Amino acid sequence: MWKGLRLTNRAVKQIIHLSKRDPDIKGVQLDIKSSGCAGLTYAMKLVKDSSENDLIFTHDGASLFVPVRAMPYIDGTEVDYVRIGLNHMFKFNNPQANNSCGCGESFAIE
Repeated sequence: MWKGLRLTNRAVKQIIHLSKRDPDIKGVQLDIKSSGCAGLTYAMKLVKDSSENDLIFTHDGASLFVPVRAMPYIDGTEVDYVRIGLNHMFKFNNPQANNSCGCGESFAIE
């Protein structure tokens, strides 16, 4: 059984903002891919059509789609939207990530 993912209020606001750009957008997908120094990176994209293999996490009108195959790597993750300097970005607080590269772009799970 999955714990699920948690969206902060800032992440909810940003997902809703992105979804309003196009009436066909249903939300944002959070996936993982093999890449980076530590082995895995987060990948996000806007979703027009959900897959039958997606789990959907909703919070206050924001929908986050996650492929079932990604859940073993990101289950329990808190998704936030932060400002660092002049940049705004999604930040992932993943309790399973026990190793990350120096630049913070990738992570590993043992």
